[in-house]
Amino acid sequence: MTMPAQKLLLDTNILLAVLINPDALPMDVQAQLQDPKNSVLFSAASIWEIAIKRSLGREDFDFLPDDIEKLALETGFIELPIQSNHCHRVADMPWHHRDPFDRLLISQAQSIPAYLLTSEALLAKYSELVRVVAIK
Repeated sequence: MTMPAQKLLLDTNILLAVLINPDALPMDVQAQLQDPKNSVLFSAASIWEIAIKRSLGREDFDFLPDDIEKLALETGFIELPIQSNHCHRVADMPWHHRDPFDRLLISQAQSIPAYLLTSEALLAKYSELVRVVAIK
Protein backbone atom coordinates (compact mmCIF):
# COMPACT_ATOMS: atom_id res chain seq x y z
CA MET A 1 0.00 0.00 0.00
CA THR A 2 1.50 3.34 -1.02
CA MET A 3 1.17 6.39 1.17
CA PRO A 4 -0.41 9.53 -0.29
CA ALA A 5 1.82 12.53 -0.90
CA GLN A 6 2.44 14.63 2.19
CA LYS A 7 3.73 18.09 3.00
CA LEU A 8 6.36 17.88 5.72
CA LEU A 9 7.58 21.01 7.50
CA LEU A 10 10.87 20.53 9.35
CA ASP A 11 11.50 22.29 12.63
CA THR A 12 15.00 23.66 13.12
CA ASN A 13 16.40 20.62 14.97
CA ILE A 14 15.09 18.21 12.37
CA LEU A 15 16.35 20.42 9.52
CA LEU A 16 19.82 20.43 11.03
CA ALA A 17 19.76 16.69 11.69
CA VAL A 18 18.69 15.92 8.11
CA LEU A 19 21.42 18.11 6.63
CA ILE A 20 24.29 17.44 9.06
CA ASN A 21 23.66 13.97 10.50
CA PRO A 22 20.80 12.20 8.69
CA ASP A 23 21.64 8.84 10.28
CA ALA A 24 20.49 10.32 13.61
CA LEU A 25 16.91 10.15 12.31
CA PRO A 26 14.77 6.99 12.35
CA MET A 27 14.76 5.03 9.09
CA ASP A 28 11.03 5.61 8.50
CA VAL A 29 11.52 9.39 8.75
CA GLN A 30 14.49 9.22 6.38
CA ALA A 31 12.30 7.30 3.93
CA GLN A 32 9.51 9.91 4.18
CA LEU A 33 11.98 12.72 3.53
CA GLN A 34 13.47 10.90 0.53
CA ASP A 35 10.10 9.96 -0.97
CA PRO A 36 9.78 12.08 -4.15
CA LYS A 37 5.99 12.25 -3.70
CA ASN A 38 6.42 14.28 -0.50
CA SER A 39 7.11 18.00 -0.34
CA VAL A 40 9.74 18.78 2.30
CA LEU A 41 9.56 22.35 3.56
CA PHE A 42 11.85 24.41 5.75
CA SER A 43 10.75 27.73 7.16
CA ALA A 44 12.56 31.04 6.89
CA ALA A 45 11.91 31.10 10.67
CA SER A 46 14.41 28.24 11.08
CA ILE A 47 17.09 30.15 9.19
CA TRP A 48 16.33 33.18 11.38
CA GLU A 49 16.61 31.01 14.52
CA ILE A 50 19.95 29.61 13.35
CA ALA A 51 21.23 33.13 12.67
CA ILE A 52 20.21 34.35 16.13
CA LYS A 53 21.74 31.36 17.94
CA ARG A 54 24.95 31.72 15.94
CA SER A 55 25.13 35.44 16.79
CA LEU A 56 24.80 34.50 20.46
CA GLY A 57 27.94 32.37 20.09
CA ARG A 58 26.25 29.05 20.82
CA GLU A 59 28.76 26.26 20.26
CA ASP A 60 26.09 23.96 18.80
CA PHE A 61 25.43 26.56 16.06
CA ASP A 62 28.92 26.86 14.60
CA PHE A 63 27.72 27.00 10.98
CA LEU A 64 26.43 29.85 8.85
CA PRO A 65 22.70 30.25 8.26
CA ASP A 66 23.31 30.88 4.56
CA ASP A 67 25.19 27.57 4.31
CA ILE A 68 22.22 25.74 5.86
CA GLU A 69 19.79 27.49 3.51
CA LYS A 70 21.93 26.63 0.47
CA LEU A 71 22.31 23.00 1.54
CA ALA A 72 18.57 22.67 2.17
CA LEU A 73 17.77 24.03 -1.29
CA GLU A 74 20.41 21.81 -2.92
CA THR A 75 18.83 18.84 -1.13
CA GLY A 76 15.55 19.66 -2.84
CA PHE A 77 13.74 21.13 0.14
CA ILE A 78 11.35 24.02 -0.43
CA GLU A 79 11.77 27.27 1.47
CA LEU A 80 8.60 28.43 3.19
CA PRO A 81 8.53 32.20 3.63
CA ILE A 82 6.86 33.74 6.65
CA GLN A 83 3.56 35.20 5.51
CA SER A 84 1.22 37.30 7.61
CA ASN A 85 -1.53 34.67 7.52
CA HIS A 86 0.96 32.15 8.94
CA CYS A 87 1.19 34.29 12.08
CA HIS A 88 -2.50 34.71 12.87
CA ARG A 89 -2.95 31.45 14.80
CA VAL A 90 -0.16 32.34 17.23
CA ALA A 91 -2.53 34.86 18.86
CA ASP A 92 -4.88 32.09 20.00
CA MET A 93 -2.35 29.42 20.94
CA PRO A 94 -2.18 28.21 24.52
CA TRP A 95 1.18 28.71 26.20
CA HIS A 96 2.30 25.07 26.36
CA HIS A 97 5.62 26.21 24.93
CA ARG A 98 7.23 29.64 24.94
CA ASP A 99 9.72 29.35 22.07
CA PRO A 100 8.55 31.91 19.48
CA PHE A 101 10.13 30.01 16.58
CA ASP A 102 8.33 26.77 17.46
CA ARG A 103 5.05 28.61 17.93
CA LEU A 104 5.41 30.17 14.47
CA LEU A 105 6.29 26.79 12.91
CA ILE A 106 3.15 25.25 14.42
CA SER A 107 1.07 28.10 13.06
CA GLN A 108 2.66 27.70 9.63
CA ALA A 109 1.98 23.96 9.64
CA GLN A 110 -1.66 24.57 10.53
CA SER A 111 -2.04 27.28 7.89
CA ILE A 112 -0.66 25.22 4.98
CA PRO A 113 -1.55 22.43 6.25
CA ALA A 114 1.57 20.32 6.64
CA TYR A 115 2.93 17.86 9.17
CA LEU A 116 5.48 19.50 11.45
CA LEU A 117 8.36 17.14 12.19
CA THR A 118 9.96 18.05 15.51
CA SER A 119 12.04 16.51 18.26
CA GLU A 120 10.14 18.49 20.92
CA ALA A 121 7.47 16.21 22.41
CA LEU A 122 5.72 19.13 24.11
CA LEU A 123 4.68 20.53 20.73
CA ALA A 124 2.35 17.57 20.12
CA LYS A 125 -0.11 19.25 22.52
CA TYR A 126 -0.81 21.88 19.86
CA SER A 127 -2.04 19.87 16.91
CA GLU A 128 -2.52 16.47 15.36
CA LEU A 129 -0.25 17.81 12.60
CA VAL A 130 2.77 17.65 14.93
CA ARG A 131 4.85 14.49 14.57
CA VAL A 132 7.50 13.91 17.20
CA VAL A 133 10.73 12.41 15.88
CA ALA A 134 13.42 10.94 18.14
CA ILE A 135 16.91 12.09 17.18
CA LYS A 136 19.72 9.70 18.17
